[in-house]
Amino acid sequence: MKTAIVGCGAVGSYYGAQLCRDGHEVHFLLRSDYDAVRRQGVRVHSPAGDFTARPRCARFPSDIGVCEVVFIALKTTANDQFSALLPPLIGPQTVVITLQNGLGNEDQLARLIPATQILGGLCFVCLNRVAPGEIHHLDHGLIVLGEYQRPPEPRTEQVAASLRRAGVPCQITDNLARAHWEKLVWNIPFNGLGVASAAGYEAVTTGRPETSVTGECLTTDRLLADSKWESLVRELMGEVITVARALGHDIAPALGEKMIERTRSMGPYKASTLLDFEMGRPLELESLFLEPLRQAQRAGVCTPRLESMNRVLRRLDSVRAR
Repeated sequence: MKTAIVGCGAVGSYYGAQLCRDGHEVHFLLRSDYDAVRRQGVRVHSPAGDFTARPRCARFPSDIGVCEVVFIALKTTANDQFSALLPPLIGPQTVVITLQNGLGNEDQLARLIPATQILGGLCFVCLNRVAPGEIHHLDHGLIVLGEYQRPPEPRTEQVAASLRRAGVPCQITDNLARAHWEKLVWNIPFNGLGVASAAGYEAVTTGRPETSVTGECLTTDRLLADSKWESLVRELMGEVITVARALGHDIAPALGEKMIERTRSMGPYKASTLLDFEMGRPLELESLFLEPLRQAQRAGVCTPRLESMNRVLRRLDSVRAR
């Protein structure tokens, strides 16, 4: 496949490098990492084996042209760039797959391109970009792939098969919306509390953050090592599952416990929102936290822990942005 990767951070670079290693024509749309990737390729350090891939590098979408598949791995805070970045890459037969976090990304794409060309991919992987063109893969790697507002089609299996041949575990969901909520069961507590913990436990539980960041952000292992924070993780998971079920998604209540056990194997992992916070970047509040809360409110579900945490996150985001 002629494939474009739009958003070459940890996720885009990792999966793009695997496709490139498997022989696909992979184009990376790059900005700050352009010189490094063009010179040395993408270096992946992984428990499954280190490797280097050499994708084709471009600074502008017009240098790539129309592709068969476009993977979007941008931070959702950059979704306002869709209209500038995507049109040169997309023809009538192009499959566009967003690998982004949270809710609403496919909806934003559907304002720009036909809904029939859109898929969503949920990445269950522990990754960090440690330097330009250098990715540290810690654990996992599954992509759950689904069609936007439609059941799976033959092309869904074709894309999944290409990913599997490249060494990427890939499953197909018959309900992308439900799969998004399943991932939020992990993302909301671990991404959210990883940052909100900087304001302290009392602030997170009362929703009254201080004007400055006085505490320390907690990695996943530290959240689960402290009984108070672990209890808060479980409460947030319970709220997310309750909202999902109210929206008609049959998510098992036991999913949270399964995710907690998987998370213990990750060690001291920094979720993506925590990394963004430490780097002074805007947080992905809209897709990961605010839209789920709005959907909870429309469904008439009370989510006091999510509401309190959201107030803290918005405050921390605004303070860090100054």
